[in-house]
Amino acid sequence: MLHDFRTVDWDAWRDAPEHERDRAIAEGTEYLRRHEEVADADEGDSAVFSVIGHKADLLVVHFRPTLDDLSRAERQFERTALADFTEQPTSYVSVTEISGYSTPEYFEDPESVDAGLRNYMEGKLTPEIPEDEYVSFYPMSKRRGPEHNWYDVGFDERADMMETHAETGKEYAGKIKQVIASSVGFDDYEWGVTLFSEDPTHIKDIVYDMRFDEVSAKYGEFGQFYVGRRFPPADLGAYLEGEAVPTSEHGESGHPHGEGHGSGDAHSHGGGHGRSHGHGGDHAHGDEGDEDDADDADDIRAQLAEMDIYAGQPHGEDVYATVLYSEADTDELFEEVEGLRGNFDHYDTHVKTAVYEARNRERNAVVSIWETASAAETAAGFLSELPGVVSRAGEGSGFGTMGMFYTVQPDYREDFHETFDQVGEILSGMEGHRETDLMVNVEDENDMFIASQWDARENAMAFFRSDEFRETVEWGREVLADQPRHVFLA
Repeated sequence: MLHDFRTVDWDAWRDAPEHERDRAIAEGTEYLRRHEEVADADEGDSAVFSVIGHKADLLVVHFRPTLDDLSRAERQFERTALADFTEQPTSYVSVTEISGYSTPEYFEDPESVDAGLRNYMEGKLTPEIPEDEYVSFYPMSKRRGPEHNWYDVGFDERADMMETHAETGKEYAGKIKQVIASSVGFDDYEWGVTLFSEDPTHIKDIVYDMRFDEVSAKYGEFGQFYVGRRFPPADLGAYLEGEAVPTSEHGESGHPHGEGHGSGDAHSHGGGHGRSHGHGGDHAHGDEGDEDDADDADDIRAQLAEMDIYAGQPHGEDVYATVLYSEADTDELFEEVEGLRGNFDHYDTHVKTAVYEARNRERNAVVSIWETASAAETAAGFLSELPGVVSRAGEGSGFGTMGMFYTVQPDYREDFHETFDQVGEILSGMEGHRETDLMVNVEDENDMFIASQWDARENAMAFFRSDEFRETVEWGREVLADQPRHVFLA
């Protein structure tokens, strides 16, 4: 990892002829764009942030497989016309690692731990830069003083302190994402800590709360802190002109991160994950923006409500769902999901993660439901590394997926299957219908998930307006054990 800080010579920038400024913007934008697209290496990630305060103006963060890749990225910036207007007041070099305190068994015998945990741990070695808007970076070391020397403390005691420290951090699950990388032998401190969040106050709060933990209060030594806000390469000119970035053209959510990031490019894992945005899956609507998608989803729920069909809140019942499909062996898939779920259960924001098996073909769905969008997004990153992932709700599926969750009274389970088969025959002849699967929770055969994919919204709504569906809903009220959810997933 390279944190490349830059200050701008504002006097030189103001005095420069317009054609020189234009060239600097063009070359700087192209440099940032190419590195965000990882055109300079086999894999990795990059992002640019505007830094608040006097210590720097810009922060360019690079994740790459080798130090040579980082060196090349740093030197390529110096070849741009923009470099003539900047200086590098500081930088920080570090390397990702897996902590040995929380999972010592992984280091003793990696093959002995379950596959889900192994993938989770090894995923920490190749992290992505989260989509969150704000960043804070600081270096730190463990104290080696005459009274408190971290390296004189036994491993078990250190592990206990780190576990307590981690429990404090878990209170911020879904609010904070962190990348902690070792800089022992690489830079002035022992670790570089990078925190990402949609709300900068969460960054302040977690750093404050963690300082009361013994591991920080007695043994923590900190360097300078830097805070910034992410913006897309295309906004470099606006930034240098003193305009607010990210600019409004990137949407009111402020998320600036161009089309491909986290969506299956070279540095994504497995099938790619991206953000869950508010509808439980990746966008299938081009660049229309979050607000338009939210309006569409609200409109769909309103139409369903008019037909006396429960559509829940934006994500079911104020929850956020992400769904991936896999063609892996069901038992193998469940084993890995179970390992990940054990980690998910440590977080209060986790509602449910389950594997559903299609009845009539070799396909499974992994459904993960969370209380916050950012937690669902993080979970999606780990789930996308599962074996046999072929698609995620919304990917190449036209309008997207209507996800219908039903818990059936046991005595009516077979009747429910037969009724679905009848409805399936109707669906197969409807315009715009792509495919619909009845999937059964491998741990609870009474828990059903129907994933129905359509070319366009009007096609899906035509089915929900049909007499056949209305009759099925009326019948379902007698056989269901709980209120159904009809969730717009993508």
